[in-house]
Amino acid sequence: MIDEQPIIQLSNANIYQGQSLILSDVNISVNKGEFVYLIGKTGTGKSSLLKTLYGDLPFHEGSCQVVGFDLKKMDWKKVPYLRRNLGVVFQDFQLLNDRNVHDNLKFALKATGWQDKKEMEDKITDVLDKVGLGTKGFKMPYELSGGEQQRVDIARAMLNSPKLILADEPTGNLDPETSDGIMQLLFRICREDDTAIVMATHDYIVLQKFPSRVLRTENGQVIDNAAVNFS
Repeated sequence: MIDEQPIIQLSNANIYQGQSLILSDVNISVNKGEFVYLIGKTGTGKSSLLKTLYGDLPFHEGSCQVVGFDLKKMDWKKVPYLRRNLGVVFQDFQLLNDRNVHDNLKFALKATGWQDKKEMEDKITDVLDKVGLGTKGFKMPYELSGGEQQRVDIARAMLNSPKLILADEPTGNLDPETSDGIMQLLFRICREDDTAIVMATHDYIVLQKFPSRVLRTENGQVIDNAAVNFS
């Protein structure tokens, strides 16, 4: 049951990349505990929209609320506070290869203001258990498979118990079986933790296997509840 509390609310929003208008008059709402796909051809604005939502691109025109933050009033000093309330999952994992899995997560906790050593250890244990890597904390990233590295990336996104996870092509570099495992994990997080997830993807096989609401970027617009042609 989806709780009708918007975690993302865009009204008459214009999305820019530098001086270029990428998406215009965007009107979308994503509720607590909702899983939403973001699809569209390369260059149609998926990444620009995600980057705007996590504060990597500035927002100036229209209205955009994300996890209780007004992005129009956002300056660089407030971005860390926004990011403590959401998680980001990257296609290329973006793990630090000079430290093990445990220390990657510890680094992320410190970067978002955690200080208590026991609380940090408990949280790292908790998220690694949730993603099925409870025994892999001592491993270096390069010692893990692609699927395991993606699970570490998801664990990192979960560290601050976010209301929202933004996932940019999280299955893009994975084989179908590994992709299925990642999708099952994301849907479980969505369901059990009541976390809203917006996932950009080109993988229509994933959409077919794990159906949910779809947003499509097309011709400078965002189409809500978009139909998907699997043929």
